[in-house]
Amino acid sequence: MRRLGLTGGIGSGKSTVAKVLQVCGATILDADHIARRSTLAGGAAMPDIQYHFGDAFVARDGSMDRDKMRAHVFAHPSAKQLLESLIHPRVHEEMERLVEASTADCVVFDVPLLVESDRWRPRLDAVLVVDCTHETQITRVMARNGWPRPQVESVLAQQSTRARRLACADGVIWNEGIDLPTLQSLVREMAGRLGL
Repeated sequence: MRRLGLTGGIGSGKSTVAKVLQVCGATILDADHIARRSTLAGGAAMPDIQYHFGDAFVARDGSMDRDKMRAHVFAHPSAKQLLESLIHPRVHEEMERLVEASTADCVVFDVPLLVESDRWRPRLDAVLVVDCTHETQITRVMARNGWPRPQVESVLAQQSTRARRLACADGVIWNEGIDLPTLQSLVREMAGRLGL
């Protein structure tokens, strides 16, 4: 089984690339999806989140109050580190469990913070980076999420730089100024080179 890492900054088109890789036969393990599930009511991370952050960060339905937590960790970097220490190990455990259960020839680890974490690279056969210009990221996220430009820029500032992501890449999908069919074709071509 080949293990591929897939990463890219917000608005790069990483989710679209993941869908094409799935059509090519890969099993996609989405770290964000697993992390979100762990913070829903009854989620694996909720007891620790409630213990460390208090009831104020638990919504009425028993899930993590995402808006309140987002504001809190943005203002307090140590709180962000604590939250990640509660969620990330559970994401890794669940991903490994899903890998063991998979019968696919290729598993793609869709991890936004792949470059920022030391634990991912040694577990992967190759890293695929989806890239575009900084300005394109901002434009896409503003259109998709309805966020004002300063909010998008603050999220980008917390992510790894494009240069750092590209430095760890074994393959790059340049998703700039192209339409969806062209992107799909590029991904299929890359998938072939990576053994899919």
